[in-house]
Amino acid sequence: MLIPINSSSFLPWQDGEPPPQWGDIFGNDHPLALEIGCGVGDFVVQMAALHPGWNFIALDFYNKGCLKTCKRIDKGGLSNVRVLRVEARSFIEACILPVSLRAVIINCPDPWPKMRHRKRRLVNTAFVNRLSSFMLPGADFYFATDFDDYGLDVSEFMTRQKGFENALGGDSYRHRLEGYPVSKYMRRFLEEGKQIYYVHYRRSH
Repeated sequence: MLIPINSSSFLPWQDGEPPPQWGDIFGNDHPLALEIGCGVGDFVVQMAALHPGWNFIALDFYNKGCLKTCKRIDKGGLSNVRVLRVEARSFIEACILPVSLRAVIINCPDPWPKMRHRKRRLVNTAFVNRLSSFMLPGADFYFATDFDDYGLDVSEFMTRQKGFENALGGDSYRHRLEGYPVSKYMRRFLEEGKQIYYVHYRRSH
């Protein structure tokens, strides 16, 4: 049974409903930033505080994570974040206008570590290619993972991804990214002695 989320930060949109009117929801026309897989909201709360001029759409499929995210947002008094419990691919297609996103952020998605399951990984060439049509010129694409193979795979295929420019000064990935918040999950991985792979590109056209 789903725990009710009674927060003005939560948007109870479901498949088949009319797409949200983001300008009306946020009360302004600030650029949109999308986080896919917000977990318990530790990252998006930090990021939204750092970028008050961006409107953040935080997605997760797990009810408890959305609930905890909303609690963090409300505690922080942030008005520039909305949380939805949705599947990312269908939501983007239904609710995001082409060439409208200022940033796309994907932190520590399920790595599907077994070789036979890796085709289930969210971030691949086809997915990034589709995402690109929703991104503004100059929009940031951030990917972070603690899983070595996933980090190396994404950093490698992004060097060939059409329409993107490397924002890391020539490095295909880094283990630290200045100005980028560290989430609760990232801190846990770092305490376990793991490295975080950060990939950062920008939409070129």
